[in-house]
Amino acid sequence: QAQLVESGGGLVQAGGSLRLSCAASGRTFSTYTMGWFRQAPGKEREFVAAITWGGGAYYADSVKGRCTISRDNAKITIYLQMNSLKPEDTAVYYCASDRRGPGQLKEGPDYWGQGTQVTVSS
Repeated sequence: QAQLVESGGGLVQAGGSLRLSCAASGRTFSTYTMGWFRQAPGKEREFVAAITWGGGAYYADSVKGRCTISRDNAKITIYLQMNSLKPEDTAVYYCASDRRGPGQLKEGPDYWGQGTQVTVSS
């Protein structure tokens, strides 16, 4: 069964850093585009970042320069290093995967994780 499991969320002060991880299992995710979305209270889920099998990375403007997405294809795991965190980064962060490309992932990925909470205090 396809599964994406996130970890690494937590509470951090503004200006701090967190590293989220997402481990994939159950399918051939190693060649899939993977990425991160987030959903803040009362807001729609939004795209954060994506990375292709070959390592091509894409970011939302809101996190560009502060976040770095990476992946370990051997472990079928992706990471999101978040620096200079702001209170507005507070959200549930979801891992996602799509067998196609980053454009399709942004529009609606094939698979979702359960989410991990990130809270940034001011």
